[in-house]
Amino acid sequence: MLNKISTLLGTCLATLFLIGLATTLTRSSMISFWDVMPVYILMLVAIVMMFYEAFFDKN
Repeated sequence: MLNKISTLLGTCLATLFLIGLATTLTRSSMISFWDVMPVYILMLVAIVMMFYEAFFDKN
């Protein structure tokens, strides 16, 4: 039980960090949404892979 809680906490903190990193780029007025779109896509892929490996990959 403690292992699942620590895994969930770790993945949530890493997800918050990645989302914060991606949203920091959109604060600049010189960078448009379309310039940051590849970053959002890569962050989404990284987050999905992280959750998949942490919870669903049981090999």
